Amino acid sequence: MSPRTAQAVPTATDVRAAAERIAPYARRTPVLHTEIDGRPVSLKLEYLQRTGAFKLRGALNALLGGPPTDRVITASGGNHGLGVATAARLLGVRATVYVPETIPEAKAAPLAATGAEIVRVGEEYAQAAAEARSRAHAEDVRYLHAYDDALVVAGQGTIGLEIAADAPECDTVAVAVGGGGLVAGVRLGSGDRRVVGVEPRGCQSLHAALAAGHPVQGPVDSVASSALGAATLGEVPFEVLRAHPVTTALVGDDEILAAQDRLWEEFRIATEPAAAVPFAAWLAGLVPGERPCLVVCGANAEWRRAG
Repeated sequence: MSPRTAQAVPTATDVRAAAERIAPYARRTPVLHTEIDGRPVSLKLEYLQRTGAFKLRGALNALLGGPPTDRVITASGGNHGLGVATAARLLGVRATVYVPETIPEAKAAPLAATGAEIVRVGEEYAQAAAEARSRAHAEDVRYLHAYDDALVVAGQGTIGLEIAADAPECDTVAVAVGGGGLVAGVRLGSGDRRVVGVEPRGCQSLHAALAAGHPVQGPVDSVASSALGAATLGEVPFEVLRAHPVTTALVGDDEILAAQDRLWEEFRIATEPAAAVPFAAWLAGLVPGERPCLVVCGANAEWRRAG
């Protein structure tokens, strides 16, 4: 464990503090209890969050709980940048967001609408992040990591806290995994419930880190990579998950797309691919529990009104 990480591993207490901080700004999203194919399942409808994704929670907590600042720089595949830019606008902070050239327009357009400075660099998140860090260092501005930050992890964990309070009968929580901020936070926030971290087969940062015993770089190749395309699991999430293990699962792109279609057919929920990843695992029988809750984490996908 690095000295930086040793000083910055969040706890369940930090998640509870985050919930109090962000309550005036973030929505408490509902839980839908239903039955599909004769099996009970619950959906945490986090795509109804402001900005259309869960990332606002971590961004708000990082800005509210960190040192006072009037400017922040970050890098994102889309949703984190939108969360930071929106949180910054709400709190009167200037934001600069570095994104890959490949960012989907469904995420680029609302990001630009926040008024943040947008800088497009490279084809992958890692390239945008390297440039963002370099600028933040050169200009002595706070850099806000998308997932490798204790305050961000604690903010995302408020989802687990809400599930525990609003759906106490749920015994398992399944979430999609990219850089690990969401799964680590939910593990801290959901009490003694089993947490399942689900990854696309082409983006296995969590599986790779657990196999190696530390975060390692891996390939990024999935239909869900615009949101789950972290090549390496964050150190902070890894330390949380090392102390508080989770169950893991893998799903293929075909399963993700089929789950995306099924969410639309059953509920008229139009998610981005990443948000369908836990549902894909549940459909495949990879999520245990009598009353599992699946986090539908974002819906920033292309949509057009007919007519």
